[in-house]
Amino acid sequence: MSLHAQLSPEVHKRLADQQRNTTLTSIIVAVLTVLFLALLFMSFFFKSIDPPIALIETYVDRSLTDKVHDTPEARRVAERVPSSPVDMFSKMLFPQKLSNIAIPSFEIDVPDPSADFELGGEGLGGDNDFGEGDRGDPYAAISGDIRKRCSKADRLSRLSNNGGNERCEDAVMSSLRWLKKTQKSDGSWCGENQVAMTGFALLAYLGHCETPNSEEFGDAVTRAIVYLTNISMNNNGKMANDFKDRHWCYDHSIATYALAEAATFCTKLDINIPNLNKSVRAAGDWILENQHNSGSWDYGYDRSGKRGGDNSIGLWHIQALKACKYTGLWEERDFTNSIRSALAYIKGTQAASGGIGYTSPQPHNDKGYTMTGGGVLAFQMWGKGHDSLVREGARYIRKHAKFDYHTANADLYRHYYHAQAMINRGGDEWHFYNNLFRDQLLNSQSDEGSWVDVGGGGKLNAVAAQYKGGSAKALHYRTCLATLMLEVYYRFLPATGVR
Repeated sequence: MSLHAQLSPEVHKRLADQQRNTTLTSIIVAVLTVLFLALLFMSFFFKSIDPPIALIETYVDRSLTDKVHDTPEARRVAERVPSSPVDMFSKMLFPQKLSNIAIPSFEIDVPDPSADFELGGEGLGGDNDFGEGDRGDPYAAISGDIRKRCSKADRLSRLSNNGGNERCEDAVMSSLRWLKKTQKSDGSWCGENQVAMTGFALLAYLGHCETPNSEEFGDAVTRAIVYLTNISMNNNGKMANDFKDRHWCYDHSIATYALAEAATFCTKLDINIPNLNKSVRAAGDWILENQHNSGSWDYGYDRSGKRGGDNSIGLWHIQALKACKYTGLWEERDFTNSIRSALAYIKGTQAASGGIGYTSPQPHNDKGYTMTGGGVLAFQMWGKGHDSLVREGARYIRKHAKFDYHTANADLYRHYYHAQAMINRGGDEWHFYNNLFRDQLLNSQSDEGSWVDVGGGGKLNAVAAQYKGGSAKALHYRTCLATLMLEVYYRFLPATGVR
């Protein structure tokens, strides 16, 4: 007799359910294992690929670049910067979204700028009030007097000490906001002479310590820098929109001035913008290699003509070379002969009265000695602040300068130079000039932040006043000049003579 144990139907059902669950679990575990191995493989694979950057990459065919103005043979040996990579295309990077920018890091060995860097935007950074301890200070790498330009409190203190007031700061901020609203999508300004007009706007931003790191204006500053960098890279260092126009020397020198300052600031703040330093080096070399034997620079960079240039052209190149010097991309001796010759040219155009003319010691028709302030500034910038030319030029300005925004005496171009030259002189000379121009300028700004037309609708006692009128270029140009004049209170130190 044998006994057989039989399972009930309920037990059979539970066993079948258990077997089914076990099978499903095994299948799920197998699938998850395969997925895990696939993800592990992909992670190793993508480690070798750079993370995506919010940049638009465009490529410029070098065979299609401008060939209107051939590069003349250089008069000196200069280290040339390659203008293109090994193939015939050069990658240009343009930021698509610029807030919290992630720019590729290109390490370039550039020395820190000197602590006396006070030219056209001495400060680095933005409109920030830094507390003690520097915690969270994005500009902690900047030392000494330069860093104070980045603090609103220090800026207001300088305004007060140097004869300005809070209205000056408000006017500059309003202007920078207007510039931000009128900037084009490609980073430029205006539809005419965009290169020069972009240079002016960039100088205005840098003069207020606005850099790509600035919270409110960082986007505008970065796009302006990238626009000018692309122009330089696409044209082997030359910067202009129309190389057939003999006046393109203005575009190039103004843009070089602005771009070189930007390069110094970006280096100090470890902001890496592709090709920025290359473009500055190529642009600065062009200036050094195309100076006329007279010591100045001429239209279309004509080195063989008898005219020999003039001070209006030459002064922008002198300012540009000063900005180039501070980048550290050249040896100081590279500028010695060029600047010695340039200052000698200016010296030869000063009259016994102290006034400085365009091409000679004679006044420019009935406009007077319109280059006096610029000549004085050039000597100050290059360490010649105690030269007799400076003393006599300042004396001439003190005796003859007139400024009335709504009359013929509203030559902003002349007074752009006067403001810088006279604050460098300091003392009674600066007190006189500050009282002459400050309130006139402040009272002539429109509610939107730009400056109204000069001269009250009449003629100006000025030469080639392209900042007059209602065109977009004129409006932009005079707004930038007025802004730069109101920034002298913290861009320059009175009576330092440091240049």
